[in-house]
Amino acid sequence: MEKRKVPPLPPGPLPIPLIGNIRGVDINAPWLAYTEWGKQYGDIVYSSLFGQHIIVINSEKVAIELLEKRSYNYSDRPDLPTNALFGFGFNTILMRYGARWRRQRGIFHQAFRAEAALCYRPMQRRKAEQLIRDMLDAPEKFLNHVHVFSSSVIMSASYDYETKHDDPLVKLIGKSLRLAVQELRPEVATVFNAFPILLRLPAWFPGMSLKKKAIQSREWLGEWMHDPFQYVLERTAEGKAQSSMVSNALRRIGGKETSDEITTIKESAATAFGAASETTDLILQVFILAMVLFPEVQVKARTLIDAVVGASRLPTFEDRSSLQYIDAILRETLRWHPILPLSIPHASVDSDVYEGYYIPKGAVVVPNVWAMSQNEQKYPNPSQFSPERFLDADGNLNDDTVNMAFGFGRRICVGRHFGDASLWIAISSLLTVFTFSKRIGADGEVIDFEPRWSSGIAIHPLPYPCSITPRLRKVT
Repeated sequence: MEKRKVPPLPPGPLPIPLIGNIRGVDINAPWLAYTEWGKQYGDIVYSSLFGQHIIVINSEKVAIELLEKRSYNYSDRPDLPTNALFGFGFNTILMRYGARWRRQRGIFHQAFRAEAALCYRPMQRRKAEQLIRDMLDAPEKFLNHVHVFSSSVIMSASYDYETKHDDPLVKLIGKSLRLAVQELRPEVATVFNAFPILLRLPAWFPGMSLKKKAIQSREWLGEWMHDPFQYVLERTAEGKAQSSMVSNALRRIGGKETSDEITTIKESAATAFGAASETTDLILQVFILAMVLFPEVQVKARTLIDAVVGASRLPTFEDRSSLQYIDAILRETLRWHPILPLSIPHASVDSDVYEGYYIPKGAVVVPNVWAMSQNEQKYPNPSQFSPERFLDADGNLNDDTVNMAFGFGRRICVGRHFGDASLWIAISSLLTVFTFSKRIGADGEVIDFEPRWSSGIAIHPLPYPCSITPRLRKVT
């Protein structure tokens, strides 16, 4: 019988034997090289690293065709041994597709679907008001205030837990997340996949500092998983538990819980906190940087806010339909510098053929959100921060909701409606009360700077000189 011919792999750079296609890739910002590959080879590019097949998707069109329309085959995650090593095997976002993931996803859906997300709005508004008070008291600590806002909003939604300044629990989880963002990169995991013997080396072995960090991470994660959940159980026993992701999930199983159900709830809530606190924090950091660099956007936003809201209060969600330019600013913040430039990698369950190209079973499929967000055909002059991209001639929002920032297919962020509301109320409140600008030096001249960015799975602006000054208005 004649052997069926396998279609060719997608085009890509010439590999180096064994190592693969890593030449010219900055490990701290691989999306830049992948974007250049896209210009040379097309919207779908093949790469490899130590024998691991990697498919890079450089366009929304291909991402939708594969990750959404063929989600049955592309909803898995790569098997990354570093996830378990660092104690993140519980994380819904990084978990392989299957029954455990579906159980957790169901709890997420109950807590954060579009209709359910509406119930959190009074709390989100209250937290935004606290953010403004904190910024007024100490504007130079804006990074800390943004982090506290992002953490407190999701801690309240997940556990009905009111965070305090310098909250030890928030500090603990923040340390764990920073470590994970730096170390849980697919490229690092691929090395361990290719050479599993490395996982058996002791932490003291030269070059194995990663294992020391992993020991610390697992210890922190144990507390992260247990302590806030225990807080809900104690409040429930005292009859004081208010509505939250955890208390509502416990109520639904009505005291008939099994250990597996308890574990599922604990893992889901821990994932929710980690995901929402980190992403909201980083997006607000990008927003503030954009306002410093593009002050004309602030002027336009404040003129609109003053006309709609007046001079004596902060915006509310009821004002949102009249403040569509603020939505446009939020969408442009997501597009201008996505905090997850390579999203979270998918994996192919079975081999597939797309546009005549072969995609092997088990391939790591990387949506290059950076390339999509910088697509000059869709977003002319992409380095410019221009909210007008998302408005029609009448000033109304268009259909581009920048969904690529939230993931694709069955793996799209369930909490996007909750996150969107947190971001909108924070951004509209900050624009109402503050002016963000470049710092003036001792010589009276503006201090110019070139933005620099962190590395890792999720990225954020590195510290830069800026001034945050209150506007002359009385807000109650």
